[in-house]
Amino acid sequence: MNRRAVMTMGLMLAVSACGTRLNPFNWFGRDREERIAVTAPQAVEEVDPRRLVTEVTRLNVDPHPGGAIVRAIGLPPRQGFWDAELVEVERADGRLVFEFRVFPPPTATRQSTTRSREILAGTELSRQDLAGIRTITVQAQSNRRSVSR
Repeated sequence: MNRRAVMTMGLMLAVSACGTRLNPFNWFGRDREERIAVTAPQAVEEVDPRRLVTEVTRLNVDPHPGGAIVRAIGLPPRQGFWDAELVEVERADGRLVFEFRVFPPPTATRQSTTRSREILAGTELSRQDLAGIRTITVQAQSNRRSVSR
């Protein structure tokens, strides 16, 4: 075969892999939301004193050479919430579940606009952390968002 034919076949093979799981950018798809019922806090002593954010509005899992970065945007009830973190609460049956936790403001604050209340939290997962994981979920008080491979 000549060079042109080999290059054309190689290019076709590379492009055909773009839509498959071989392409690391396709490891996790778009997020989907599930609404959940808000329950009263249990009387059990909590290890983490932070509250769950009211709602998770976005969830992204971005692959990188060493694993992936999980980023979530949450919406607290008013401005001033701080120290956001995705706290791992479950890892079983191919699922990895995080809670989106934040501290409330120390003083009364305004509610203001949705955009001004958004808060970002993220975590990095290594390839070892992702081994066997098919779904990543981030939970809030009123909803949860998930992405799947």
